[in-house]
Amino acid sequence: MVAQVQQGNREIYAWIVGQFQQPLYRYCCRMLGNRQDAEDAVQDILVKAYQSIGTYKKEVSFSAWLYRIAGNHCLNLLRRRRMQERILRLFRPETAAAGAEQFMESRLFNPGLEAALGLLSPEERNILVLRVFEELTFQEMGQILGSSPNALHKRMERIKQKVRSTMKTEEGISWIEPDSIAGTKI
Repeated sequence: MVAQVQQGNREIYAWIVGQFQQPLYRYCCRMLGNRQDAEDAVQDILVKAYQSIGTYKKEVSFSAWLYRIAGNHCLNLLRRRRMQERILRLFRPETAAAGAEQFMESRLFNPGLEAALGLLSPEERNILVLRVFEELTFQEMGQILGSSPNALHKRMERIKQKVRSTMKTEEGISWIEPDSIAGTKI
């Protein structure tokens, strides 16, 4: 399918979008913590992927290539957001009241988990989202992130410990890992 798109068959790309749009949306939602930003990000990611599909090589799976684009895009958005927040604090140090939409969105996600995710660096958050929410193996994550599976496994253990301690202090909740990823699939 990808080879056909690379040869100019644009209609096939619609099928690719249909296959990856929902998983990318879930991934972006967890990375960005905001549904609207996630929807916008998925559209940008799919456009970027289409524009650069000619550079895709079969050395890695297409999904790994696509998740790499998504990860880089989300990390850039998070960095930009963090920079904007710093600038806004310089000019407006008082806290603005959250709107109804932000309040509802915060209630839809687990507040303790969101707080824990908020304390992670963008890179740590990316690893956690890929492993826990997307349920990728360390091997698949290694292809996406360009790192060894063993290094990712060690980083994941440190991230889990960080999240556990944050969640205990936030809500008295402990880390519960789904059975599907509790094993060490490398």
